[in-house]
Amino acid sequence: MTAAAWRSLAPAVLVCLAAPAFFVFGWTMAGWILLAAGVGAGVLVERSSPAAMRVAAGAQPERPHPGDGNRGPSLTRDLGLIAIGLLIVHAIPLAAELDNLAMLRFTLALGGAVAVPYVISRFVFRHRAISFPWRAHRRWTRLQWGWLVAVLVLGWLILPFYFITSGVYLNWPVVDTPDLIARLFVGVGAVGIWDELFFICTVFALLRRHFPDSVANVLQAIVFVSFLWELGYRAWGPVLTIPFALLQGFIFLRTHSLAYVVTVHLLFDAVVFAVLVHAHNPGLLPLFLV
Repeated sequence: MTAAAWRSLAPAVLVCLAAPAFFVFGWTMAGWILLAAGVGAGVLVERSSPAAMRVAAGAQPERPHPGDGNRGPSLTRDLGLIAIGLLIVHAIPLAAELDNLAMLRFTLALGGAVAVPYVISRFVFRHRAISFPWRAHRRWTRLQWGWLVAVLVLGWLILPFYFITSGVYLNWPVVDTPDLIARLFVGVGAVGIWDELFFICTVFALLRRHFPDSVANVLQAIVFVSFLWELGYRAWGPVLTIPFALLQGFIFLRTHSLAYVVTVHLLFDAVVFAVLVHAHNPGLLPLFLV
């Protein structure tokens, strides 16, 4: 990493560690402190950076990045946008519920966590760091199609064993009527799409402005996996969710296609949905080995 990236790492780690504080341990105060410390440390890093000192001394600033001002991407602003998104998500309980009020609450909070940072970045800070590149304008390769098949096969083999033997399917409400099953289908799919909009197109995209892709990917995975933990992927769930979060970041880097990573996620979630229905209604979907 560059010297600038090393200086920026501690503030970014503090902000990302707020996610497990919020979503894994339930330490609200600690999460707020970590966010404040991370953004505050970002301010100090920017003020003490060589570029800032050169500008303060009257030297010519480095070549500007479009929309970022004379000093390039602002660490403070980008960490602040991530912090805003985390605070909005943390404003609601993430326990899976299927009543009208709960679904409205999820829609407003999760939608706001994507929309608010996007609006601020685009219309206040006037940069395009957060974007949603739906297509890469090239055909999916055989490898990409093969991975879609592999996701279904791996999900079919692993997810029933995980959900049923660990008992984590009980973190989701009982779905024993057509209405509840339909609500579960919509909810699982909607949250899966949101995951990619927030963790990949927002958190990962903002972190990539300051760190190598591999470092930014690990940092976004911390946030991603923490959210999934509170959502219900507990017990030994991180053994599955950590590789999944890292792979989604890697796949996005290779494909530059939101459509593809969303397709991967929705196929995974389709198996999750089927497993949950099967676990709550044994024999209804005789598709699995467990």
